[in-house]
Amino acid sequence: MTAPISAGTPAAGPPAADPPAPGPPVTVRDVVAAMERLYPSALAEDWDAVGLVCGRPERPVKRVLVAVDPVASVVAEAIGWGADLLITHHPLLLTGVHSVSATDPKGEVITDLIEARCALLSAHTNADAARPGVSDALAELLGLVDLRPLASAEQCSDPTEAIVVYVPDTHTGPMIDAMAAAGAGRIADYTRCAFTVSGTGTFEVPADGDPWLGRPGERSEVVEQRVEMSVRRSVRDRALAAMLTVHPYEQPSYFVLPTTAAPAVTGIGRVGRLRTPRTLAEFGSDVAAALPATEHGVRVAGDPHRIVSTVAVCGGAGDSLLPAAAGADVFVTADLRHHRADEHLGQGGAALVDVAHWASEWPWCRQVADLLPAELSTPDSVTVRVSEIVTDPWTAHLRSAQPRRVL
Repeated sequence: MTAPISAGTPAAGPPAADPPAPGPPVTVRDVVAAMERLYPSALAEDWDAVGLVCGRPERPVKRVLVAVDPVASVVAEAIGWGADLLITHHPLLLTGVHSVSATDPKGEVITDLIEARCALLSAHTNADAARPGVSDALAELLGLVDLRPLASAEQCSDPTEAIVVYVPDTHTGPMIDAMAAAGAGRIADYTRCAFTVSGTGTFEVPADGDPWLGRPGERSEVVEQRVEMSVRRSVRDRALAAMLTVHPYEQPSYFVLPTTAAPAVTGIGRVGRLRTPRTLAEFGSDVAAALPATEHGVRVAGDPHRIVSTVAVCGGAGDSLLPAAAGADVFVTADLRHHRADEHLGQGGAALVDVAHWASEWPWCRQVADLLPAELSTPDSVTVRVSEIVTDPWTAHLRSAQPRRVL
């Protein structure tokens, strides 16, 4: 388990020297592609802003810093260490802006990064839904096993559909490639997933037509492939545009179908079990010991003597998932609100463990540091470090002097 991190604890100093590069240098573009494989952007919510925020894709990368928040202190750490790329969970620019001048905090962050030639990449709700992802890191830190999604991607805001298109044999491969590059054909960790079946297409060309195949006014037959690929609704139009660009016919035959959700392999939150059941009080203490220290600490709601075994977790704000977590013994998440928590408990839902938002997501940084190098062509040429700066905004927690019960 991770030892608690005290506020302001500096990260370990830089290595004496960067490891020698055994091959072509890894670039920002290479790391972006690697992060896309680990945390596909197609899994992001449609309101989110993920991916490369600033930086030239062709720039070489030797040092990568991973953090939760792209705030000034973390950016200063990245620049001071000589990082070529900063990867954060939270986006810097989640809403539209008209300026990134250094006259406001976010503009200053962007300016500092650009001047230091340090790129910025964010992986937000795509990292939440990926497997492994943010909640997997939290669940594993708490010792949970047999993990499954708490809420599937279908229960989020971007359902899966199916594109079916008929294409001549000669263009099947290039068309699948183009649609896959646009985001179609992703199933869990697999990409370019498609099903094809051969058949005979028949059509009659209009008298004034200008066909790619066949003659005006005549009937024609051609051996075609029926190609089916799954697609998230948010990237459906992009995938269709890619298909139409590659398809040779002036009027391709295609359609989009809704799908019925299968058992989820990706999604928000996780549900698992403890190897050894324990009381809620004991489990709350274990959570406090496992997570990095913050002034927020850990709050527990429920009977302290209740035995807990099945545990739901959600890194970050998770009160929208209270209904999904109702069947667990306890739900660990952040940013729980008074009324929703009270109603949930009143309906006999899971006990609650409320932790600091930053602390619940920080274990993901270690996950990135563990997984990213193996996705690069020359893993030993890049040093990945996790920022240990506590960016939780709360700086003090004062317990009330009065007893819990008001007389």
